[in-house]
Amino acid sequence: MRKLTYFIACSIDGFIGDPSGDGMEMVRFVDEEFLEFLKAEHPETMPTHGRRALGFDDLANRHFDTIIQGRASYDLALKEGVTSPYAHMRQYVASRTLTESPDPQVEIVSDDLVGKVRELKAEDGEFGIYLCGGSQIAGALLDEIDELVIKTYPIVYGAGMPMFGSGLAITEFTLGEVRSFGNGAIVRTYSRKR
Repeated sequence: MRKLTYFIACSIDGFIGDPSGDGMEMVRFVDEEFLEFLKAEHPETMPTHGRRALGFDDLANRHFDTIIQGRASYDLALKEGVTSPYAHMRQYVASRTLTESPDPQVEIVSDDLVGKVRELKAEDGEFGIYLCGGSQIAGALLDEIDELVIKTYPIVYGAGMPMFGSGLAITEFTLGEVRSFGNGAIVRTYSRKR
């Protein structure tokens, strides 16, 4: 059974973006040390065009071969003219409004997202599934999330888009690895408590 991992950046107070959903304020914390960590540990979480620009497009995937992202996350790439932002993985975009994919490498999931995720998790394979952004999607998939990798940046939004856009759903996870960086960022890994 493959794992679904919510690999997400957030503020100290648990927001993945400001009230409009924009999380670009956190990008400034991706310094040389942090980028080396991403390159060594999670190179596939960087979009293909970013990997290419940074000179590590040839690195093999370490954890994931499939990505699920929300429409808002996908729109960031589309605004840059990139229709297949994670060409090094199988790509799914959860959207009720996008009816047709602008790229043959990107499959739109417009209904039964949970069913699709269960289907992907049931596949055989050594790699997992990367849940990339989308507060509402993370909330809808909370029961399917096996692992959290939370990149916490030393910034407080005060209000904004929470990591999980859902009602109260108390769910326990067990803390695994913790890594801190000179810029104040912390990366914590949690596994679902069974």
